[in-house]
Amino acid sequence: MGKSMYTFVAITALALVGLAAVPFNAAAEVKEVRLAKQYGLGYLPLIIMEKQRLIEKHAKAAGLGDIKVTWATLGGGSATNDALLSGSVDYISSGVAPMILLWDKSKGAVKGVSALISSPNYLNTNNPAVKTIRDFTAKDRIALPAVKVSIQAIILQMAAAKEFGQNNFSKLDKLTVTMKHPDAMAALLSGKSEVTGHLTSPPFMFQELDDKRVRTVLNSYTVLGGPHTFNVFATTKAFHDKNPKIYAAVFAAQEEATAYINKNRRAAAEIYREASKTKESLDDLLKEINQPTVSYTVTPHNITRFSDFMYHTGTIKSRPRDWKDLFFPNVHATKGS
Repeated sequence: MGKSMYTFVAITALALVGLAAVPFNAAAEVKEVRLAKQYGLGYLPLIIMEKQRLIEKHAKAAGLGDIKVTWATLGGGSATNDALLSGSVDYISSGVAPMILLWDKSKGAVKGVSALISSPNYLNTNNPAVKTIRDFTAKDRIALPAVKVSIQAIILQMAAAKEFGQNNFSKLDKLTVTMKHPDAMAALLSGKSEVTGHLTSPPFMFQELDDKRVRTVLNSYTVLGGPHTFNVFATTKAFHDKNPKIYAAVFAAQEEATAYINKNRRAAAEIYREASKTKESLDDLLKEINQPTVSYTVTPHNITRFSDFMYHTGTIKSRPRDWKDLFFPNVHATKGS
């Protein structure tokens, strides 16, 4: 090998060493972002983000040019978790409990980006014999998005633990069935299904109560002792680390969508009505969004109550030190819990 070749090899080696030391974040930024949302008013910030093309707006402002943004609508925490783990999507939205479960199973490789909404979940029933959860029998079925793992399933376990004792937290699990919220509402209101209970969220819980045969036997705010985050936004640590500009653009888009909802309630209700194809009136939707118990915010609330319960019941193996373990740093400065 001649001197010139040695020089070339040496320079190439040094260049490679230098490149290895340089972060590849800018070069690794993706050109497409894939997101999954679910059914209901709990996902209104994401609907606003989609309809107003806010991710595209903030990505362009960050110098990323025109990026492709694709959205999917899935039917529950299990489906969204599977989509993220399989690499089918980059971001998911789900209840608090599925996100905590995914954080545990992935050993922290999946975390929350932020909260989406604080809202109670109601357990409604059409069975006149059911006054409290103690009155459900083997003949009843309680519909929720995913047996054992959805936020509704964990809320029911928490309620059972309070009612029947900690060791009996799963007492009502045998009565639960997995159904998408729209299908479960239809089953409950038909009066002809085995489904006599539905543990659900806005707007479905309000729509069901318009029927005089239906009443609420459980409110999740009562179970947890106060307001709690219902839905969260999540992604993988790999996506977060490799795409810092995209990540920042997505979060900025969510913050803008949340601010829009809080300043333009009627317009937000109109967007939801058009996107969801619901038959509800605009006034009814606006009334639901304006409920004092419903708050659109990126700040996580009462997360630790969920994670502690799930750890003590063995649903998760690792116990977060606090709620910040479950979320990326962009919300750590908020007054979360």
